Amino acid sequence: MAAQVTNYHCPACTGPLQFDGSTGKLICEYCGSSYETTEIDALYAPEEKEAVQNMAEENEEIESSDIEEGTPWDMSGLNSDWGTDAANMRVYSCPSCCAELICDESTAATSCPYCGSPTVIPGQFTGTLRPDYVIPFKLRKEEAIAALKKHYEGRPFLPDAFKDENHIEEIKGVYVPFWLFSGEAEGKMDFNGTRSHSYRSGDYRITKTDHFRIMRQGVVPFEKIPADASSKMPDDYMDSLEPFDYSALTEFSTAYLPGYLADKYDISVEQCAQRADSRAAATAQSCLRGAVSGYEMVIETGKSIRLNRGEVNYALLPVWLLSTRWNGQNWLFAMNGQTGKFVGDLPTDPKKKRGMFAKIYAVTALIAAVIALFPLGLLSLITL
Repeated sequence: MAAQVTNYHCPACTGPLQFDGSTGKLICEYCGSSYETTEIDALYAPEEKEAVQNMAEENEEIESSDIEEGTPWDMSGLNSDWGTDAANMRVYSCPSCCAELICDESTAATSCPYCGSPTVIPGQFTGTLRPDYVIPFKLRKEEAIAALKKHYEGRPFLPDAFKDENHIEEIKGVYVPFWLFSGEAEGKMDFNGTRSHSYRSGDYRITKTDHFRIMRQGVVPFEKIPADASSKMPDDYMDSLEPFDYSALTEFSTAYLPGYLADKYDISVEQCAQRADSRAAATAQSCLRGAVSGYEMVIETGKSIRLNRGEVNYALLPVWLLSTRWNGQNWLFAMNGQTGKFVGDLPTDPKKKRGMFAKIYAVTALIAAVIALFPLGLLSLITL
């Protein structure tokens, strides 16, 4: 199948449409017309009905395998049927880091948001699951740039490459893929607890310590535990950008893609399952441990956590990304496209640091010289 993209045209002037996160509508950059996503979906739905069947046959289904212990995750809701949109999607492939980014035809993919490589090439749109949900971008590019500039403030040793206006303008909006895990955790925990009190008896102060066996058990439901499905996005970055406001989670539509890139997942559900299991189990343990109070000392003596794994959903969450290569190393900056939370390490330029220290040394030496000469000058005045 030829690699194309969903190309939404303005019904009024045929100009390209772009999703505006602040209004939740598709905006025409040429005539200024705005449309609800449902309007555009309805307009394009009747087109190319035969492409639906063809694409369903061509797309590769992700194979699900049973998890070794416990109930396997339910992936029956995941599918690769993109409907009429499938024939018009485009995938850009980065030759350096192998990132695959889905986008619409109007998106200019001149550099990779993960490694900063200056070129990307069109790839084939096959074997891609259709997301169940999306959280649309709320913050615009201008707000992301302003946040990045503020992040740079007060950093005199920052390399000039990071402050360059043309470079900052390369920040890109990327929908990062996530697996969302739902289910419940049945937990049982045992503890030894103590309570002590002191009292006087004659000439003695007696401390009495009571020992208790404490048992707590319960069921903790969990809904849509996120685990990013992109190997290019560092897990600690995504953990730092959480939480996303799930109240904005909406049914996926390609109408939200114009003007943005969407990272194509490359980490399977099975690979992310262990991370989701750990988070669910840790939450259950924390809840059970938090139910123990009123004791001076509590020691855990046993625990049993059983996960009743439920449905897995696939979602795209909004992130602004800027990758900079400096001194042979990639530096990645990310901002939550919904809440504005920002994360990113910054390097220091050794030349700037040496230059600053040289100036400080020169000023300090000058002050020391003046102080050293001043007593001699004062002594000469007294002598005269």
